[in-house]
Amino acid sequence: MKPMKALTTREVYQQLRDAAMGTREMQRVGHTSDTGLHQVTIDGWLLTLEMIESSLSHCRYSRCPDGREGSFESWLRTDPVSLLSAWEQAQIERLLSGAVA
Repeated sequence: MKPMKALTTREVYQQLRDAAMGTREMQRVGHTSDTGLHQVTIDGWLLTLEMIESSLSHCRYSRCPDGREGSFESWLRTDPVSLLSAWEQAQIERLLSGAVA
């Protein structure tokens, strides 16, 4: 059996972009950690997002519905958050600040 291919930066970015555009629903899972980590779902995807001083900093981890995973370490210096436009990032930050656990 072939090992599953890791999620790419672009695949995770697309989920964040779609949530920012309102074409996919983002929901918080649980509570924000003391270190600013937010777990969210976007249409069956699980993402761990890091906020530093109310600003979206990084996506630390992602798992898609088919079980493939990706992490900050596996994306080789290109974090999905870095691909977001300023407007898209602001929308995600707004959604995170208003999301109900």
